[in-house]
Amino acid sequence: MGAKTTGLITSSILLLATAAAALPANAVHHVSRYRHHRAHMRHVVWNPVLKGSYDSQLRQNEEIDRLQLPRIADDQQLLELERTQELVPIEETRALHVSASIKPDKRYARPWVIQFLNDMSQEYYKEFHQPLQVNSAVRTIEQQHKLRRSNGNAAPETGESGSSHLAGITVDLAKRGLTRKQHQWVVDYLKNLRDENLIEAAEERRQACFHVMISDRYTEWREANKMADKIAGE
Repeated sequence: MGAKTTGLITSSILLLATAAAALPANAVHHVSRYRHHRAHMRHVVWNPVLKGSYDSQLRQNEEIDRLQLPRIADDQQLLELERTQELVPIEETRALHVSASIKPDKRYARPWVIQFLNDMSQEYYKEFHQPLQVNSAVRTIEQQHKLRRSNGNAAPETGESGSSHLAGITVDLAKRGLTRKQHQWVVDYLKNLRDENLIEAAEERRQACFHVMISDRYTEWREANKMADKIAGE
């Protein structure tokens, strides 16, 4: 190696050392902290209180079978059930909002589901002065089949674990935009009813909603509570 080459290498080393010394101390610490944080990042486990399961789907379908309700095949059958008032409309109030994405003929549910929605939304409004929102209600087998094409998380349209939306006993409640306090309120409210075996509920992960199936036993439970409150007030 010649003297000229050696001199160039020496100059380069001195130049790099000078540049490193010129860096502010906080820049070095910033890089160190960044690497430290990346090394200690942990995967957040999805573990909601209201956890969906295959067993829950089975129970929802057992409830449909117990009530001898049809899984609604298409719009023609849906309209007939609406005409005979076996399915009744979900009415908007100051406490309950219906998503604009639900078509008018799909804004229906069984009568006891309407009772549940009215009761829960009124209690929620008393607490937060904001409405609950329904994102989905009754569906047809035809609609569910199309939904599964774009949403792999959607339940099957047939079988023992099929979607309970098909019988008009299930709604999805929006959770997007809820504060931590509002979210916890909804979880606690639904958990209490689930523990009474009145509903099956699951907090969805991929969709921003709570899936809630309501048993017709809700009506009897509701009336018993009203009677108890009346007696207590006398």
